[in-house]
Amino acid sequence: MFVKTYIYYVQKDKIQEFLDIQKRAGEIYGQYISSQTTYLQSKEDKTKWMEITTYRSEEEYNKSIRSINEDPEIQQLFHSFEALLVEGKGISEENFTDVLAHRRLV
Repeated sequence: MFVKTYIYYVQKDKIQEFLDIQKRAGEIYGQYISSQTTYLQSKEDKTKWMEITTYRSEEEYNKSIRSINEDPEIQQLFHSFEALLVEGKGISEENFTDVLAHRRLV
């Protein structure tokens, strides 16, 4: 599995707009690729978010992302998303390989 993570900071009064954007972006991604995304909000800094998205493979991701990025609505949503970010804080992005996953909740 291929995993992408992002860390970014969303203005406190823009959280619902952020969630709405992510929901719509997820719907668009779903038209092109199978993935699962989790959004985590920091307990210490309510503006800090981590986004973790898992894909079947890096190859599948690379094939699909070009088409996704060409979608005009995705471009519009990304610009709207950028407007919600805390000024002066960037977006960090990392790539991972899921080596071993335990998916058991008790």
